[in-house]
Amino acid sequence: MRQAAEDATESALPEELVALLTGHLGVKADAGGFCGRTTFESLGLDSLSLMELVVAAEEEYGIVLPENALDLRPSSTLGEAARAFEHAR
Repeated sequence: MRQAAEDATESALPEELVALLTGHLGVKADAGGFCGRTTFESLGLDSLSLMELVVAAEEEYGIVLPENALDLRPSSTLGEAARAFEHAR
């Protein structure tokens, strides 16, 4: 039962993150393509794309992402990015 709760939490990505991935970075994925375990690398994003994501998030939504958002790598997951969005100021 605990695994099911973790999966549900991981699949709940912030709308802003999904909008930036699809709109700003042009990532195409089916409905199940975006989950907490999906890596940026599997979506075809590199470290430059991740920096673009951070800058776009700050410009589009007027938020300041925490320092750990700058530590995101292509091997990082969308769940890790979602946690950074949750802690945005």
